[in-house]
Amino acid sequence: MHLEIDIEDWPAGDWEVLATRAADATARIAPELANPRLVASMLFTTDDVVRTLNHDWRQKDKPTNVLSFPMLERGDLVHLDPDEDQPEMLGDIALAGETCAREAAEKSVTLEHHAAHLIVHGLLHLAGFDHETGEADAQEMEEMEVKALALMGIANPYTGDQTA
Repeated sequence: MHLEIDIEDWPAGDWEVLATRAADATARIAPELANPRLVASMLFTTDDVVRTLNHDWRQKDKPTNVLSFPMLERGDLVHLDPDEDQPEMLGDIALAGETCAREAAEKSVTLEHHAAHLIVHGLLHLAGFDHETGEADAQEMEEMEVKALALMGIANPYTGDQTA
């Protein structure tokens, strides 16, 4: 998967490297994301921008930590031929800086670790996983997030444990 990353009004940091590491870890636990034809856009931006996106696309007039906009159905993604030349847009992810920073402080974790969690979460949404469709789906997605983060050396965001 190739990432197209845009950073607007985020604190100093190596967000491109973090996003790439998170994408690589996510692809290890969701191999359909390792397809070299896939392209995902990632926007590190402000709460105001995310609030507008959330309002325009989800009719929710508030910022949220991460938004994902999948462009492929799960069935199309898992059957995507990696040997063809045509790139395929997986989807878009937007992270809201102020909300992410506030949540990281509330959880007593670094912004980098929280952002990594949200990137993994967003990529899993782009891959067709959805925690809002039922308890079993939520559990599956949470377990995948924990495994991907463990590959990055990041503690379980739900328990704080270092092991997955």
